[in-house]
Amino acid sequence: MDRLKKRIKADGVAIGTEILKVDSFLNHQIDVELFEAIGGEFRRRFSDVAGKVDKIVTVEASGIAVACFVASYFGYPPVVFAKKAKPNTMTDDSYSAEVRSFTKGTVSNIMIAKKFLNEGEGVLIIDDFLAHGLAAQGLASLVKQAGGKVLGVGIVIEKSFQGGGEKLREAGLRVESLAVVEKIEDGNIIFA
Repeated sequence: MDRLKKRIKADGVAIGTEILKVDSFLNHQIDVELFEAIGGEFRRRFSDVAGKVDKIVTVEASGIAVACFVASYFGYPPVVFAKKAKPNTMTDDSYSAEVRSFTKGTVSNIMIAKKFLNEGEGVLIIDDFLAHGLAAQGLASLVKQAGGKVLGVGIVIEKSFQGGGEKLREAGLRVESLAVVEKIEDGNIIFA
């Protein structure tokens, strides 16, 4: 998606060789007009499964806004987000999976209440970043635990050099990434 790549080039900040900071438009401050275009692009890329999307699943917090915009292009299915910590109000049984965060260097037990994922549902997974693929793997695990079907994984920015996209594809998941960063070198963001 050229518009997204231009925005990454203009406002993204490379930190070392592995971290891409895009907080000015994606995961701290949101460029609503860009998100609208992102939603439309995911609809175009997943048009073949559009009528089969019962839920859109993401993980808190950065994926939620993207997933909501995507939902508007798929007839407004519910957006369900995995929580990274169990709140006191979450008294229902839940599906869970252990996920390591590359950016934060932490391990979380993500969870979704069982009442929000059902057997036979078609699920589109949406997230802002794909590095090592652990968040997407964890979300796919939650969908499978519920007996649902992962229709695809939509990623705004994939850092292909960290191997997550390749792992997910090898596991049989369809991955559509809007911008694929091949490497970060000398402060430069290089796209595949």
